[in-house]
Amino acid sequence: MKTTSNHPAPLGRLGAALARAALFLGLSACLAAPALAEPKGLLETIHKHKFLTSTAAENGDLNPYAVVVAPVSAGVIEKDDVLIDNFNNISNLQGTGTTIVRYRPGTKETKQFAQVPQKLKDCPGGVGLTTAMTMLKSGWVIVGSTPSTDGTTKTKGDGCLLVFDPNGKHVATWAGPTINGPWGNMVTVDRGDKATLFISMAGFGLQGPDVIDPDTKYPVIIHKATVLRLELTIPEGKPPVLDSQTVIGDGFAQRADRDNFLFGPTGLALGPDDTLYVTDGLDNEITAIPEASTRTGSAGKGRVITREGLLAWPLAMVMTPQGHLIVCNGKNGQAVEIDPVAGKQIYAHWLNTNQAQSPPGNGNLFGIALTPDGKGFYYVEDDINSLRLATQ
Repeated sequence: MKTTSNHPAPLGRLGAALARAALFLGLSACLAAPALAEPKGLLETIHKHKFLTSTAAENGDLNPYAVVVAPVSAGVIEKDDVLIDNFNNISNLQGTGTTIVRYRPGTKETKQFAQVPQKLKDCPGGVGLTTAMTMLKSGWVIVGSTPSTDGTTKTKGDGCLLVFDPNGKHVATWAGPTINGPWGNMVTVDRGDKATLFISMAGFGLQGPDVIDPDTKYPVIIHKATVLRLELTIPEGKPPVLDSQTVIGDGFAQRADRDNFLFGPTGLALGPDDTLYVTDGLDNEITAIPEASTRTGSAGKGRVITREGLLAWPLAMVMTPQGHLIVCNGKNGQAVEIDPVAGKQIYAHWLNTNQAQSPPGNGNLFGIALTPDGKGFYYVEDDINSLRLATQ
């Protein structure tokens, strides 16, 4: 006969206690060790690297620098086309490249978009197209020139900014006392009928590579590089007009280099709080200039966000949708992701592992641009004159 009781037997109480303990330990284990940790940034999700096209131009120009994704369809350009310019001519002399090529992701077609004469009137010293390039929503393409005649800074001219229409026709040249060696990748705030551009200028006071510092045995380092803000008005159907120019940063390190032409501030990226981030390769750091769009004077080099660590001569830079910075290293083939608000270096990822250089990939990276979906990026490899795509 079955009997019931309101009190469990001693063994029942022990079993219940063991069950509760097991449940507690199981929950604790689940909380302590999540199954899959979320990636800390974009670089951790990148697993594929794809060769897209050669960037060598029809005239033999080499050494791809700038990478820009077209924001609109205009003229011969379709939205999401990739524009790449070349810094060297067929003789591989730096500061002599005169061409921009266009890659179309949908059809995998590569064509030359624009070419100008190397000795171009109104551009002091001629033409050598750099990483400073952008395309406006109105279709105009603007690119910087830091020219040379012998491939070194010994014959460097002040250079200029060139304006092209969306069919690749050169329509305007901007030069003047604040423009000297337009160098770094260009940040653009485009409002349609008006736009703001931020560009680093690395040419002021720069000497040739044979002027050696007796202490370092390297070319002399000076601190005259600047960051320039340009305000543009864009009349409908007409080329943009340069309204004002303001130096918002100065004192960045620069020097000549026989192999790399020059070292100077290269990467620029604008945060949502109007902070402009700048890579200073020689000092191996990234700095921040506050109130970049509204300030009326220079912030000097700004505030240091991060330095050394995974950085190895930081070059071109982009900001991810997450608000992180991705910067290409010049002294190895890595890209580095940084949280600029926390000032933390998050992750390093190999883009170029060419063993012909030491460290691998040394000197092979330069320009970088996010894909339209923000889940990958385009980059160039100077060693084989190519455009590549990094994706998840």
